Amino acid sequence: MSEDAFSWELFQQTPIVGIVRHIAIDEVRQILPIFQEAGLTTVEVTMNTPGAETIIREALAKYPISLNIGAGTVCSEADLERALEAGAQFIVTPVINKKVIKACVKKGVPIFPGAFTPSEIYKAWSLGASMVKVFPTTALGPAYIRDVKAPLNQIKLLPTGGITVNNMSDFMKAGADGLGIGSHLFDPHLIAKQDWEGLKAHFQAFVKQLSNNALTN
Repeated sequence: MSEDAFSWELFQQTPIVGIVRHIAIDEVRQILPIFQEAGLTTVEVTMNTPGAETIIREALAKYPISLNIGAGTVCSEADLERALEAGAQFIVTPVINKKVIKACVKKGVPIFPGAFTPSEIYKAWSLGASMVKVFPTTALGPAYIRDVKAPLNQIKLLPTGGITVNNMSDFMKAGADGLGIGSHLFDPHLIAKQDWEGLKAHFQAFVKQLSNNALTN
């Protein structure tokens, strides 16, 4: 595997996509080493975060083999171009954009498009999605993932929205193939206080829950 490619092996070690949204570059520089030390492996930087391309480039330069670095909130072909130019190793969208999905499939870049209903989820998968980001799962919870997986068990699902350290095991047990987690993972209060030790312990709690879940399954 080349250093600039997405590593499924890394992702599967800790199947959480940590979503960096509207976090300042200087803070991200402080957070990423802690993120990596805690055992987390995959970061999505949303393209509507100020300096997103710089964050992606810097992270790739610093963590070429220990982190997967991708771009999120990719809504258009223009967003995709910017993300890939910055070196994004995977792409996440909040919606189904057929052209964006097809372009990623053609380039061999993993794409996790956002979908909500079973029909949307199936459409995203049939267009070539590597995993389908089920978004938002805040209101519907783990039971929705279980219901969708019953008839569509071949589709890899990445629920995103409302996932916390307390309910993440329920999502995994319901059949999730990974979890997209934003502010519940990148705790804004700990970041505002620059409590990096606290943030590391917070990250480790998520990693521990995944390990516990793996042991009980």
